Amino acid sequence: MWLVRPVQREDLRSVLDISGEQGTRLSSTLPKQEEAVAGKIDHSIRSFAGRPDAGESARFLFVLENTDTATIHGVAGIDAGAGNGQPFYNYRRDALIHASHELGVSRRVEVLYPSHALTDMTQLCAFAIDPALRGKEPFELLARARLMFVAENRDRFSNRMVVEIQGVQASDGSVPFWDSLGRHFFNMDFDTADKHSGLLSRTFIAELMPPNPIYVTLLSAAAKEALGQPHALSLHSWELLQQEGFQAGCYLDIFDAGPVLEARTDSLRTLVTSRKTTLHASQGDEGETCLISAGRGADFRCTLTGLGESLKTEVKVPVKTWKLLSRSAGDEVRIAPL
Repeated sequence: MWLVRPVQREDLRSVLDISGEQGTRLSSTLPKQEEAVAGKIDHSIRSFAGRPDAGESARFLFVLENTDTATIHGVAGIDAGAGNGQPFYNYRRDALIHASHELGVSRRVEVLYPSHALTDMTQLCAFAIDPALRGKEPFELLARARLMFVAENRDRFSNRMVVEIQGVQASDGSVPFWDSLGRHFFNMDFDTADKHSGLLSRTFIAELMPPNPIYVTLLSAAAKEALGQPHALSLHSWELLQQEGFQAGCYLDIFDAGPVLEARTDSLRTLVTSRKTTLHASQGDEGETCLISAGRGADFRCTLTGLGESLKTEVKVPVKTWKLLSRSAGDEVRIAPL
């Protein structure tokens, strides 16, 4: 069976392996350095325990485990506040009107403004999964289990939520937007800049990026076409997030110009359709498959189960689901349809 649970220290090697398998990040990702990932796992453990360090925003990391083989096949995260105590930089897409009354000319020119207006909004992040599972039920389980956790711990998260989607990257590894803009100010390739963003505070972005608006007309044709477009490998994430209620706004990833999706937290499909109920036994696995979760903090668990029967105040599921959630008859759980 598939289970999503909080990351543990002994998951470090598996998380590193999963992150290293990604040909591209599906959303803002984890660094691939052991020491850095270990620090983020410790940060997550403190957050689940409700004891983040002073000045530290909560960060929650979850893993997708195949319980039949005791192997990890995915990782996903939530930052309670984007930027985690530092500015969360994006480009805001806007326009200026250039006009001359004397010449009778008026032209609308698209521009990109450096912005950190999304700082401290809850951010879905650090999503990486076994490529063989993309677009399948375990993929949806890992992505939506985070929202089941938000529903159960609503007071820990902001009223709006954001997620960065990986932007366009060519088959040779080049990134049109970065090559047309960022490379000129950072004097490094995209992978190096992206690595720094995962390891360091993002203040280096403010230090090196131009503070003035960027005129889109000055970018290369390939960079213009890439604005707000997701990478082909991110389409499953893009579609699932849109089904949840996320929409592309005016913000773009500062490195590759991928779309930044936004939503009102309480309007997300998982939060709207999930409900608390009481656990009871079913004799078989038959029935509609649904998400089921239990636990509020470090004991949070979420899996997929066949729904034997669902009444207003109770739900019947197989006993093996109870065991996976570490729950028994009469305990409270949360369910949501796929």
